Amino acid sequence: MTEARTKSRNAPQGPSPFAVEAALLPPEKFTDPDWTAKGEPRASVPLVALETLWLNTGTLCNLACAHCYIESSPTNDALVYLRHADAARFLDEAQAMGTREIGFTGGEPFMNPEFVTMLTDTLQRGFEALVLSNAMKPMRRYETALLELRERFGSKLTIRVSLDHHTQAVHEAERGPNSWDAAIDGLQWLSGHGFSLAVAGRMLPGESEADERAGYARLFTGQGIAVDANDPARLVLFPEMDGAKDIPEITTACWGILGQDPADIMCARSRMVVHRKGEPAPRVAACTLIPYDPGFDMGASLAEASAPVKLNHPHCARFCVLGGASCSA
Repeated sequence: MTEARTKSRNAPQGPSPFAVEAALLPPEKFTDPDWTAKGEPRASVPLVALETLWLNTGTLCNLACAHCYIESSPTNDALVYLRHADAARFLDEAQAMGTREIGFTGGEPFMNPEFVTMLTDTLQRGFEALVLSNAMKPMRRYETALLELRERFGSKLTIRVSLDHHTQAVHEAERGPNSWDAAIDGLQWLSGHGFSLAVAGRMLPGESEADERAGYARLFTGQGIAVDANDPARLVLFPEMDGAKDIPEITTACWGILGQDPADIMCARSRMVVHRKGEPAPRVAACTLIPYDPGFDMGASLAEASAPVKLNHPHCARFCVLGGASCSA
């Protein structure tokens, strides 16, 4: 799939400040699901338990960032709006499997006209709900509904707001002009009304995690935003992804070399429902990061999607194994 950035006047004009600094990925890497370019057995991750089911509400977004791993924008509908009737089928399956959490991502979930219905259904079924949002105008249209849900379900509903950096200059270099003030205002509204709140930032090259957390802590204190910047569940700092840049392939031997357990990798405990444009119905992808690659399509149901995931993509290495990151709470 090619980049589908809009020509919106609010789109950033320069390169992403978070761009991965690495050589181009050699074409022989990540081509065989079973073997690396060096002929070593490729690592895979079994599904231990479906703890988190992600529902992708669609790739349409009110922003066109300099680099979006899923290529969301005001014009990209490569993943069409998920319908409540379709989501309900997967929620039925998730209930039977003992799933704890339903995550909503996009695009911007609040642009999907059936999103609040899906969110309400999720909470009524007893799931915890995690909503990823930029907290801008699309979310603010639903203030009354959100307040009602917070009153009914309390901390079962968490909203994680994307604030790419603790400075306006870097955030707007990524997300475009006029994106900072609206995001801060949305965070202040959520915080002031007592929502379970988290923030997602991105690791800026050359800035340490300690420096980033200190910067966010100063920002939250100064803006009256009730988020603990030292709590990794409340301020999630993600490594940057770029599928075109070089990264080592993960072999079966890497688990021992790195001292990692495959059960700790994101796809051991989660899957994502997507409705790709042109397909008759939603399907299940291995994870939130790779919605378009047919090699990571797991089937039409959660039952079909229980097979192990072969780590045959640069994102598997950079974000999950070497980056140690997870989109779930």
